[in-house]
Amino acid sequence: MTDRLPRLEYISEDDLNTYEGWLKYQAFDLSTLSDEEVAGVRELFDEAVRARATARKVGRMKLKRPGDSTYAIAIRDDADLWLALWIKRSSKSEFFILHPTTDGNWNPHSSLHKDGTFHMKSHDKVMLEPRRKQTPSAMKGTEHLGAYGGFGPKAVGAICDLADFTGIVEAPPRVLGPRNGMVTVDLMEPGSGAEPLLHPAEEVARHCFSDAAPHVLVRIFRT
Repeated sequence: MTDRLPRLEYISEDDLNTYEGWLKYQAFDLSTLSDEEVAGVRELFDEAVRARATARKVGRMKLKRPGDSTYAIAIRDDADLWLALWIKRSSKSEFFILHPTTDGNWNPHSSLHKDGTFHMKSHDKVMLEPRRKQTPSAMKGTEHLGAYGGFGPKAVGAICDLADFTGIVEAPPRVLGPRNGMVTVDLMEPGSGAEPLLHPAEEVARHCFSDAAPHVLVRIFRT
């Protein structure tokens, strides 16, 4: 049995527009600061709110390409469905895990290529040393493609449209947020009966996309 991670108080994107919620997110303790420092913190909050309000929204990105499969992890806010993360299976059976962002130069993503090379990139630079994993075309058992957190799709304005994806996993309410929740991605050999990598948090949802081999298992964890 694995130990559970301690649960953090949930902070939503809307909470970041309140001074109290933003302070909790930033882990500021005003009681330890001088009056001048508290005034400076308030200025930082006001600047952050203005930046979110005026930031460019990405809208609907129309991600489908011929021969590709796309799988979305989405967060619902009343009638709106926001895109938190998506996975692309390319026509070459390569896999990409991508985050919506308003910064076109950021482009954070992970990828598993047909030769088994796995890497994570940001600003088109390799962030972690490339690792060798199983090749997707000859995979046995399972292969873990990472755990992902830090979700703010509403501020980014990333609209999740059902027509743009092969399948969608909708996260349970109040699980994924700017500092809460985790999404894991695993590749699964069909019919192997293998179990994905254990994770020390509370699993609240999972879905296996089985339209092609290997299958793509998405799990959502509360943290």
